[in-house]
Amino acid sequence: MDDERPALLTIGRLAHRTGLPVRTLRFWSDEGAVPPVARSASGYRLYDAGSVARVELVRTLRELGLGLDDVCRVLSGRTTVAEVAHAHVAALDAQIRSLKVSRAVLSTVATRGSTTEETALMNRLARLSAAERKQIIDEFKEEVFGGLDVEPRLRDRMLAYRIELPDDPAPEQVDAWIELAELVRNPGFRARLRTWLELNTPVPGQGRPPGASIWWARQVVEIVAEVRKRGVAPEAPEAAEVLSPLFGDADRTAVLRSLEAGIEAGAEHYHRLVARVRGQDAAPDATEELEWLARALRARPCVTG
Repeated sequence: MDDERPALLTIGRLAHRTGLPVRTLRFWSDEGAVPPVARSASGYRLYDAGSVARVELVRTLRELGLGLDDVCRVLSGRTTVAEVAHAHVAALDAQIRSLKVSRAVLSTVATRGSTTEETALMNRLARLSAAERKQIIDEFKEEVFGGLDVEPRLRDRMLAYRIELPDDPAPEQVDAWIELAELVRNPGFRARLRTWLELNTPVPGQGRPPGASIWWARQVVEIVAEVRKRGVAPEAPEAAEVLSPLFGDADRTAVLRSLEAGIEAGAEHYHRLVARVRGQDAAPDATEELEWLARALRARPCVTG
């Protein structure tokens, strides 16, 4: 019989040779990826040694994620493996980014114990386009930083400060973005942060406001952290030795007002979220040090001799 010629293989023998199921080979054959080279007198498909090599190529391309339509286009010469591979790399990159976003959202949901409504909101925030994310940040910056009575160069620098996710964000960056987007869309947070900025931003022609160094110099935080490690209470007499070199004869009422505004606004948390979104190493959380300092100032609102 024709299908028993040693140079040709039935689909069963091709399956045995390649280790693939007959149904897979029949499907590939029907789609034109591995067409038979001949038919037996009984109408059965017949294949040759070239068919074996073709099956191996199809299997390789399929394992790499190419669809059968693309495989057929490559095999027919209508495109090249390199061209199809380039397109699939782009598609895989997009899929990987999407999976990272999904993982970050699910991780946040698991950590927070979020409700269904909160989960839906986080998912929408995480999947915003770059333009949509930029709009949220631009609206926030305009409301919080716009119109401040500051030097034009400083105001321009504030407005130009970039807060955006990279094209290929890490899960922790996506997680930080979700939290930051929720925060900056909160009208109460915007109002509190604006108040804090008005108290801490230098006015044209004047020096830095009392207490502004608390937020812009980590040295202050480090000094307080060292004192706290020694177990010094903010109301203890030893705390006075900390305040004098930090603030000198500055108006401590103004310093305390500035400090309390920043604590109430959550400025420290905001700064840390921004750093995480930008992929930068955030400084250690200084909330406890700042609260210690506020208690020490409340205990000694005036400079003592």
